[in-house]
Amino acid sequence: MRLVSEPEKKRHVMVWKDVVFPILVSLVIGVGAGTGAVFFHYLLRLGDLLLWTTPEEIAKVPLWVRLLVPTGAGLFAGIIISKWAPELKGPGVPHVMKALALEGGRIRHRVTLLKSFVTSTLISAGASVGREGPIVQIGASIGSSISQLFSMSVERKRLAVACGAAAGLAATFQAPIAGTMFAVEILLFDLEVSYMSNIVISAVTGTVVARQILGTRATIHPANFALISHWELLIYLTLGVASGVASLMLIWGLYRLPGLWSRLPFPEWAKPALGGFLVAVMGLFLPQILGVGYGEILKALNGHVMVSAAIILLLAKIVATSICISSGMSGGIFAPSLFIGAMLGTVVGSLAVAFLPIPGVNPAYYALVGMGAVVSGTTLAPMTAVLTIFELTYTYQVILPLMVACIPSLIIVRLFHGFSVYETKLLSEGIHIVRGHEVNRLRDMRVHDFMVPVTEYVRPDTPFCELVDMLEKSAFPHFPVIDSQGRLVGVVTIRDVRSLLVHRDKRTPGLTAKNLMTPDPVTIREDDNLETAFNIFAEKGFSFLPVVSSKDPRKVVGLLKEREFLNAYHEKLVKDRIFSGLSPLSK
Repeated sequence: MRLVSEPEKKRHVMVWKDVVFPILVSLVIGVGAGTGAVFFHYLLRLGDLLLWTTPEEIAKVPLWVRLLVPTGAGLFAGIIISKWAPELKGPGVPHVMKALALEGGRIRHRVTLLKSFVTSTLISAGASVGREGPIVQIGASIGSSISQLFSMSVERKRLAVACGAAAGLAATFQAPIAGTMFAVEILLFDLEVSYMSNIVISAVTGTVVARQILGTRATIHPANFALISHWELLIYLTLGVASGVASLMLIWGLYRLPGLWSRLPFPEWAKPALGGFLVAVMGLFLPQILGVGYGEILKALNGHVMVSAAIILLLAKIVATSICISSGMSGGIFAPSLFIGAMLGTVVGSLAVAFLPIPGVNPAYYALVGMGAVVSGTTLAPMTAVLTIFELTYTYQVILPLMVACIPSLIIVRLFHGFSVYETKLLSEGIHIVRGHEVNRLRDMRVHDFMVPVTEYVRPDTPFCELVDMLEKSAFPHFPVIDSQGRLVGVVTIRDVRSLLVHRDKRTPGLTAKNLMTPDPVTIREDDNLETAFNIFAEKGFSFLPVVSSKDPRKVVGLLKEREFLNAYHEKLVKDRIFSGLSPLSK
């Protein structure tokens, strides 16, 4: 029998620890999150049996019952949330993002059951919220619990949370690709490529569990989609712009109304009851807006919603969802976004049919694309939106119109608001997350402690040939342009001279750094904190920032390089984890 050498033993241990064990954990998380999604599905069905399932059934119920049930459900939710689990409030996804950025992937075990019962009760009672955000939180909670059971490191805990969230969403929609992209695009911006396989495994496993129990099916069955003419893409572009505006309206309603709720002389636990009552009153006139609203979405996708009704339902759904979430209920905004997008698409498609000479256009096609466009605007995750609609319908032809509509929607929200609906929720709590990082940690760190001295710079009159020689020899070919008084007048980089290096005929005699530099560059003061620097690096994409004196904004005192800055950030995270008892060196 061959003896195993010591290096081989170490290699086997590493393979087990870094490859096999994480895969097995991903499988377990996928099974757990998929089971949680199925459990949540049956809770919703039970609620439908006990209460009502369609607007037609709601209309047959006595008036006092139609008012009492949503109000009572709101009261039940308010008591549970206020007394036992405040993190249940709202869509759920922001709390997962917060757990990933601030809490090392730790989510309390009680979240799984309480979120399931509270949200299913609210949806069944008619609250205008979705089930997708809660199931993401439920799946993430399962992933967190499993990671804590195995005493995994912080990074592995974060990965487990993302795996659970992806598996929960994938199982709900039976859409493993969309579930994976959701975790990557919304939860883990700084995801390592090696982690992708674990998320995929969990998402696929969750989907398989759901299909084995619930059967294989497309969640949405639209009319047969077709792109009649490529001129239609201009209409889809218009739909994308309109979807961006609708997304802004929903975001504004969700997070501006809490200011009004805070002024009401009611205890926090009673506000969801008042929200339920207000939505119940709206439901007396428009029962279609109650609950998730998939029935009305299916009508729109089959062309059975009139344009006048679509406009009313569109506006009413924004109001109803805003009331529910802002009052403190538990529920998602994914399904309301789909509802709003379907109605908006119906309106745009109907107008296109009425006024444009393109035969064969069907408003139902625009309802389908509108769903993805509004999701893209609210979440700022266009690929998640595109893949979700594709996997919900199994319609390949819809991808091109979706891409055309989703990007303008995202741009409108970025331009006029800047943050997704989830980021806005965190901002309202004083938490600023940029690209998956929590920048509040950096507020007590000053730029002057991390800047490097200016050892390489050029004068405005530095000749072109000398400048090229410096750029070629420098390991960091980006120079501040400083005059004889030590004042910053511009910045010159290798990009500024690239075209002249290729096209010699463009050079002129006497060319200097002053002719090539970028004047009035973006700077940062030495007494600014690293949060300010983080925002500039994230938004502008710079590789360095000139640091100027706090007393003289034109005097350069150093440079803050992106690489050194990120190193400082990660060192800060490691220290926080160690001193909070969450050492990443533990298994």
